[in-house]
Amino acid sequence: MFTIFDDRLDAFARRTLDDHRRFDAGAWRPEEIEAHQLRALRETLRYVAARSPFYGELLGHLDESAIADLTFDSFAELPFTTKDDLRGRLLDMLSRPVHEGWIFYETTGTTGRATPCPRDNVDSLVNNTALSVCYRHVFEAHGDRHVIAVMGPNELHSTGDTFGDVCRNLGAAHAKMWPHSPVVGFPRALEVIREIAVTGVFCTPNVAMSMAREALRAGLEPRELGIRFFMFTGELATPGLLRNIGELWGATAYNCLYASQEASILGAVHGDGRLRTVPLNVYYELIDPETGRPVPRGEGPRQGELVVTHLYQGSKPLVRYRTGDLVRLSPAPATDAGGYPSEVLLPLGRVRDLIDLNGHGVTAYELESTILDRLAGAMDYQLVIDRIDGTDTLTVEVETRGGRPLPPDNVTDLVRAARDAWGCPLTVAYGRLGGVTTTGAMVSWKAARVHDRRRAPDAERRVALAMAGQREPR
Repeated sequence: MFTIFDDRLDAFARRTLDDHRRFDAGAWRPEEIEAHQLRALRETLRYVAARSPFYGELLGHLDESAIADLTFDSFAELPFTTKDDLRGRLLDMLSRPVHEGWIFYETTGTTGRATPCPRDNVDSLVNNTALSVCYRHVFEAHGDRHVIAVMGPNELHSTGDTFGDVCRNLGAAHAKMWPHSPVVGFPRALEVIREIAVTGVFCTPNVAMSMAREALRAGLEPRELGIRFFMFTGELATPGLLRNIGELWGATAYNCLYASQEASILGAVHGDGRLRTVPLNVYYELIDPETGRPVPRGEGPRQGELVVTHLYQGSKPLVRYRTGDLVRLSPAPATDAGGYPSEVLLPLGRVRDLIDLNGHGVTAYELESTILDRLAGAMDYQLVIDRIDGTDTLTVEVETRGGRPLPPDNVTDLVRAARDAWGCPLTVAYGRLGGVTTTGAMVSWKAARVHDRRRAPDAERRVALAMAGQREPR
């Protein structure tokens, strides 16, 4: 509604919506998308070099002639922006002062100094429009009269405002509730879900699992609470995890978002259940994380560290920002001819979360997929890595409903898969897991899920354990 008070923003919002609707309908030709991206890259460079103290130093050597002649190849020669830059330069990263934004956010600061992430109206209009256009397909697939629960980490995070705005755009009522908050808590969250007949939930996967355990302890059957779909963000979400949580709740579970507080929306789920890139808003590059060199483009999937540049000019555009995340980008499915024409984005985990198992470099996605594809019925899990007689071994600690053991065939299959993939002997142990597995969204997947006994806990694992001590065991 704020746009009706500003004619310029009102016109911008309408153009943005029209562009994304046309893209959603497959009306943008490839050459039109490339022209849009190159034009926007030039504008972002002009904008940040003139407004941001950091980029004024980093890119101030670019004159108008160099920017006007920019190509994708010459753009790839510009320096990267790193997380250390964000932590070290803080407000100097901004291209607009805080008072010119509409809201101030920051990163959680659990593993380092919190960095400022303000948004202005351009930031929110561009990002929330993309989400609204994509999520419309998901909401409509699950009926109407929706009441959505939005469960985020804290008040200085964008989750509540972003998803609340998207729900409003799609005509769905919503309630913001933080189950880990001492004011709300899981028991009250479950009461609200029942009282107002919640149909969908935005949350992390672990919040959904924690909420299911709380429901069972209260004598409630999760499948009978009426939730039709979950929209997950903030943690790794493999197909096995989505299936397990979906079966537990009798709902459809989506990995709905790939984003960060620093870089905003980088991927959104579409009606086919896959995460898609948003090429009208973001320019994507893949690099070799060791060398920094580009991953060659081809006709098939590409894999590497994701580097992003914002194609809109808001409070804090980033140029060639190394996300530190490994991803796989695949061409749009052939079945989407005439449909949403963007690549499928598959997050594989952070670069520094690669785990060596008997000489095999294993991504977080590969490890979790191999395990959870064979843990149907698991309500929570943790991986313990040991090294015995020169061989890396795995123990999968599992929490199941009522403590029931997994089907023997599943365990046999899991043991075989670990042996064949990584040469790891594997055992399964059962029990109630502590609060550390609930910290993934605040710290990291690896800190929350992996207990590597081969070495002393690193800083992130220590933070996760300290945070777990402040939470009720789930």
